[in-house]
Amino acid sequence: MAQLSTKIKEYAKAQGVADVDFLKDVMLQDDGQGPYIKEWNLAIAKPTNAQLADAEAAANTAEANAQVVSERKKAYGSIESQIEFITENGLDAWTAKVAQIKADNPKV
Repeated sequence: MAQLSTKIKEYAKAQGVADVDFLKDVMLQDDGQGPYIKEWNLAIAKPTNAQLADAEAAANTAEANAQVVSERKKAYGSIESQIEFITENGLDAWTAKVAQIKADNPKV
């Protein structure tokens, strides 16, 4: 199950809002019974529970892909180590390595 913040981002994206600032635009709160929207300052309508439920699939995909990107970044290594790899092994070898990392860590 996706986090509320991710569902809100996906709902907003579907409404044409690219970015949501969770310090100014939307404030979430959890008083012990689960998170909820405490304050809504976006120019679009605040989502209903049904609209948030409709955003669940897209939010699950977004969270899964964020995890894949994180794993890929670990596998790629730092920019410095990538440059060193290219210098020592050539651009073709680096391209092959990147392709293998992507194949090993496919997005949803």
